[in-house]
Amino acid sequence: MDIIVVGLSHKTAPVDIREKLSIPEAKIEAAIAQLQNYVHIEEVAILSTCNRLEIYAVVKESQQGALEIVQFLAETGQISLAELRRHLFILLHQDAMRHLMRVSAGLDSLVLGEGQILAQVKTMHKQAQKYKGLGRLLDRLLKQALAAGKRVRSETDIGTGAVSISSAAVELVQMKVEDLSQYQVTIVGAGKMAQLLVKHLLAKGATQIAIVNRSTKRAQNLAQQFPDANLQLCPLSEMLDRVAESDITFTSTGATEPILDKDNLNTCVKTDRALMLVDISVPRNIHANVIEIEQIQCYNVDDLKAVVAQNTANRRKIAAEAMVLLEEEVEAFEAWRRSLHTVPTISSLRSKVEGIREQELEKALSRLGTEFADKHQETIEALTRGIVNKILHDPMVQLRSQQDIEARERCLQSLQMLFNLDTKNQYS
Repeated sequence: MDIIVVGLSHKTAPVDIREKLSIPEAKIEAAIAQLQNYVHIEEVAILSTCNRLEIYAVVKESQQGALEIVQFLAETGQISLAELRRHLFILLHQDAMRHLMRVSAGLDSLVLGEGQILAQVKTMHKQAQKYKGLGRLLDRLLKQALAAGKRVRSETDIGTGAVSISSAAVELVQMKVEDLSQYQVTIVGAGKMAQLLVKHLLAKGATQIAIVNRSTKRAQNLAQQFPDANLQLCPLSEMLDRVAESDITFTSTGATEPILDKDNLNTCVKTDRALMLVDISVPRNIHANVIEIEQIQCYNVDDLKAVVAQNTANRRKIAAEAMVLLEEEVEAFEAWRRSLHTVPTISSLRSKVEGIREQELEKALSRLGTEFADKHQETIEALTRGIVNKILHDPMVQLRSQQDIEARERCLQSLQMLFNLDTKNQYS
C-alpha cells in the first residue's frame, strides 16, 4: 500500500480555481464515499480550507490511485483535466508524509506559523473517522501529524508573532486607511475567522463594528468574547443596509455562492461614498463583478500575499528548526510502518505457542484430578501464560525494532521456517 496526497493550494492555484474545488463540510461524507468507490483507493481523508484542498489516500498503486483522485477533482470542480493539472501537486510516500507534517505545523500556510491549520487537520481526522475513511495507516499518519504540529509549536517560536488570515486582512485595510477609529466596519459572518477579525480590528483602534449573521445566537456568542467593544449585532436580512452604511466590509461565511455582487450592491451603495470590501472566504462571498462599481475597492485572500510577505522573513530561521523536528516525526512514522511487516509473523507465532500451551495445560489438569484442577486452575493458567509471554518477549521486541530491511527479512524467514508458521495474509 502507498500513501499519496493530491491537491492544490494558494501556492499553486488562484482563488477562482480553489473555490471551484472547495468541498463544504456538508459534502465531505459523500466525497469520502465516492473516493472509496474507486478501485485503487483504500483509505482517504480530505482537507478543505480557504487556502487549500488536499486529498490524502492510501492506495493499492500510486499512479492509478492518483489518476482516480485527479478524475474525482475534475468532476467535482467541473474543470477540464488539462486545466486542472496545471494547478495540482501530487506527492508520494515520504514526500506525502512530510507535506502533511509541514501543513499541520503551519509551515505551508499563507501565513507562516498560523495556528488555525492545526485545528483544521484535527477536523479532517475526525471527519475521516466519522465517515469511515480511515484504516490503520492513514489514522496513524494523521495522529502523527497532529502530534508533530503540536510539538513544533511547543518546541519552537514559530507561532510567536505569527499572523492569521484575519489579521493579515486587517493589516491590508490599515495600509489603505490612516485611522480605523474613524470608519464604520461591518463583518458578515460570526465564525472563528470573524472572531479573529474583531480581535485585530479592536487592537488597531476600530470602534464602530457591526456583526451581520444568519444565526443571532452565534453572533451573540461572538459579542460575549468582547464585552467592552459595544458590537452592533444585525440579522442577515439587514446585510445590504449595513454594507451601505459602512466604509469597510469584511465577509467570512460558509456560503458556497457569492452573497454580494454587482446587482445587489448597486441597489444600496451610495454613489458619493467609497466602500472597501475584503473577502477572506473560499468559495468567495463577493462576486468579482463588484469591481465594475466605481466607488468600490475589493480584495480577496490572494491579495493578502504582500502583507504576509512582510511577516514571513523573520520566521524562516525558526521554520528551518521546525523542519528538523518534522523529519524526526516522519522517521518515527516510517519505523512504525516498517514494524507492520512483522505483525503477521508475530501473531502467527503467538497463536501457535498459545495453542501448544492450551493443549499441554488441558493434559496436565486432567492428570491432576478434578478436585485439584478446579481449585488451582486459575493459578496454573496464569503461570503458563507468564512463561509464554516471557519467552516470546525478547524475540518480538528485537523483530519489531530491526531497522535493516534485509536483516529483518532474514529473521522473519527464519522464524517462519523454524516454527512452520502460516503467514499467507502478511501485511505488506
